[in-house]
Amino acid sequence: MAKKQKGKPKGIPTKRRLSRWQREERIRRIIIIAAAVFLAGIIGYVGYSYYNDKIKFFRGIVIEVNDASFNMDYYVKMLDAQTRGMESTYLYYMADQVAMNIENAELMKQGANDLGIVVSTRKIDEEIKKNELPNDRVYRDIVRVSLLQERLTQYFDSQLPDKMEQAHIQVMLVEDQEVANGVMAEIESGEDFTTLVNKFSYDASSKGKNGDLGWLPEELMPMAIAANAFQLEPGEVSPPLYDESAPKDIGYWLIEVTDKNEEKGIKARAILLGSKQKAEEVKAKLTDENFADLAEEYSQHQASKSNGGELGWLKEGDTNSDAFDEVAFSLGLAVISEPVKDESAQTKGGYWIVKVLGKGEHELSEEIRGMLVDNDFSRWLQEQRGRSIINNYLDEEKKSLAIYKVLEGR
Repeated sequence: MAKKQKGKPKGIPTKRRLSRWQREERIRRIIIIAAAVFLAGIIGYVGYSYYNDKIKFFRGIVIEVNDASFNMDYYVKMLDAQTRGMESTYLYYMADQVAMNIENAELMKQGANDLGIVVSTRKIDEEIKKNELPNDRVYRDIVRVSLLQERLTQYFDSQLPDKMEQAHIQVMLVEDQEVANGVMAEIESGEDFTTLVNKFSYDASSKGKNGDLGWLPEELMPMAIAANAFQLEPGEVSPPLYDESAPKDIGYWLIEVTDKNEEKGIKARAILLGSKQKAEEVKAKLTDENFADLAEEYSQHQASKSNGGELGWLKEGDTNSDAFDEVAFSLGLAVISEPVKDESAQTKGGYWIVKVLGKGEHELSEEIRGMLVDNDFSRWLQEQRGRSIINNYLDEEKKSLAIYKVLEGR
């Protein structure tokens, strides 16, 4: 029977083999630790980048009103809330308006607090529930400012007297001095004022009422009218009063067609003036070479004046003006038109002629009270703005990112 060979049991490593395994194990541990450190670095970098790109960005302050501050997250949510139901293109137009609304809301809150006017949490809760609005900070602030505005309106209304010195006036707004002189001559010859209003006035807000503005306190009259109206006695008519800011429904075009194409239509440029008299003055200076310069200096057509009056390629109907189309599409190339009267155009500047129908202490109507309250509120809010420190850090890039974020969430 063979003897069992002596030696080390199977499965028990020799010292040499053990030493090799230990070295390999240490290497594995080093590799694992190194990988873990590397992975932690990657995770840390990604996390830091995410923090910088997302969290830090949305926590960044974009508006400050005295000691109150609003971050990008708040601005984005407010932009979203105030443009709900609008087409996406309106976000670009609303970006600045929403920033202004945030400023005004905070100014109202701070100013109202100084007047002792506050809105309770309970009242906000009730409005949120009644209108089924989200119960978050943005919508609570929207509700708060709405309620504050109601309280402030009541406050300013309570400051008004029941009666005030007023004048009952009838007015017309004519396009230039030449027309005004002609109207005054007709008044002096005994022509009816109302008849002349309907014939010559281009003030849309008053012409439909035969120029009768009713009883008005001085502060609600156009500045050019106010002082004169209260100096006149009932039955008297003012001299023509120039008002460069008065809007009117008339303009005069000077048109030049620079190219024609059967498919594209006409390529044109134009200058819009506020009166025939002014159009004739500009026409006398106008040449093909100085057209762009005079358009930039005199034109009241805001969409084209900064571009030298260039309107680009047009087809009939593009301008929404029959008067313009009738002349422009019959002009020869490089011919500058005579002044084209257009009662669908809007321009500024004209002469008021005012007739005083009555004057004295008169009760305030509800409509006039509302207008006075609106004036007082606007003036008060402007005063709040004037004595506040307001910082707006929204640049074009931040506004664009905010708009993108709103659209992404819809």
